[in-house]
Amino acid sequence: MTTMNLEYAQAHLQEVIAGLNPGEPLVLTKDGEPVATLTRNPPKSWPCKAGSARTEGYWMAPDFDAPLEEFREYME
Repeated sequence: MTTMNLEYAQAHLQEVIAGLNPGEPLVLTKDGEPVATLTRNPPKSWPCKAGSARTEGYWMAPDFDAPLEEFREYME
């Protein structure tokens, strides 16, 4: 569990919240004693929908599945 000084958290609140992963607790301390726990809520919606990129073009190298030169001796 991560801890942070309350005064620092107050001065940099937006950055602190942005740096939290959803559900990750952050214990705020004052004079070394815990005073509060801050957690970030999970997102209410997923940033994309399933199948939303099906019309997007993609590129794949023609030799994407070719053996790597470094492993050629193991492939023989």
